[in-house]
Amino acid sequence: MDYTRRDLGKLALAAIPATQLLAAKPNSNLGGVQIGIITGYSYRAMPDSNDGVAILKHLVDNGLSACELAPALAETWAGAPVAPAGGGGRGPMTPEQTAAAAALKKWRLSASIDKFKAFRKMYNDAGVSIYEVRILPEANMSDEEYEYALTMAAALGANQIGGELPTDPAHTKRLGDFAAKHKMLVAYHAHLQATITAWDAALAQSKGNAVQLDIGHYVAGTGLSPIPVIEKLHDRIANLHLKDRKTPAHGQANMPWGMGDTPIAEVLQLMKKNKYRFAAGIELEYDVPPGSDAVTEVGKCVEYCRKALA
Repeated sequence: MDYTRRDLGKLALAAIPATQLLAAKPNSNLGGVQIGIITGYSYRAMPDSNDGVAILKHLVDNGLSACELAPALAETWAGAPVAPAGGGGRGPMTPEQTAAAAALKKWRLSASIDKFKAFRKMYNDAGVSIYEVRILPEANMSDEEYEYALTMAAALGANQIGGELPTDPAHTKRLGDFAAKHKMLVAYHAHLQATITAWDAALAQSKGNAVQLDIGHYVAGTGLSPIPVIEKLHDRIANLHLKDRKTPAHGQANMPWGMGDTPIAEVLQLMKKNKYRFAAGIELEYDVPPGSDAVTEVGKCVEYCRKALA
């Protein structure tokens, strides 16, 4: 008998005892602050990092009830061809990668939204919501591809899509306007180029444009506290990324939480005090130490948040 990916997903969940599922429903809304996680990067060191069902189990094991989802987890589960590796602005694609990208585009424009609704139900039934899908249509993509990204994300339960802050104002204007039409947001991430004014132009263009502030990158790039940025832009922040990095004076390294210069606890306490409702997503970026794994290290980050918000 042939099984679809959806069937396999159901079988995988069915292998978990019902009593365990009922007992293990996660809740990472801590004192009114929604702690989430960036799935695509945080679990990258796990051997099953490309399996949406396995990632769901990791989320439940870590007690996390919300996530920023890597789109490939849902798309592969729904039957998409394997996404091409490489390229994507970091170098020219090989002919094989170009063909794979064309196949993925063709699949996306014919994909059934019902499959994404089923993926959402699988996550929701386990106690996990998806607040963002990390997909950002490129400037040269068609309107149909923009529509796909937003419709797919909405079907998964997200109210936002996200990716790196483009440098082309025409691109951010187009993205913001498409998002606003869908009553959604585009969450723009920045690395070391982030400043307190980095998002101003995009925010002025459209109500669909929003901020995804990575507090670790901000500290590593500026040497400054991210708290003034949060206070200034809180009503335009879609979500935060949480990590601990050192300042430029201390080498900018990613560190286990509590060993860097990023005021993670202070940021979480600010969110609790001011009742900010955007999610704060764990991004496990420091190297997993020998003898541990990503799930164990994420668990340490979750516990850090619990203590900070106790």
